[in-house]
Amino acid sequence: MCRNIKPLFNFEPPANETQVRAASLQFVRKVSGFNKPSQVNEAAFNAAVDEIAAATARLLASLATAAPPKNRAEEDAKARVRGQRRGSPS
Repeated sequence: MCRNIKPLFNFEPPANETQVRAASLQFVRKVSGFNKPSQVNEAAFNAAVDEIAAATARLLASLATAAPPKNRAEEDAKARVRGQRRGSPS
């Protein structure tokens, strides 16, 4: 999985439209192999991002959990620590 795509479910505050769209864009970039599509592929690329963003929003709205919501800032800090550990020589 692309490291730039972050979990979006069960956070306080909940994921917003911008975060859902950014994850969808990263997914389409990964699958297509394009960072920025050519003009001929731009419409298909943007349509895919829109469709995946809509599907992601529906998924997040339909999920349920009994677990307490996670704090986005705390989870980001944990991810930075994990990243530093990966980047440091053993």
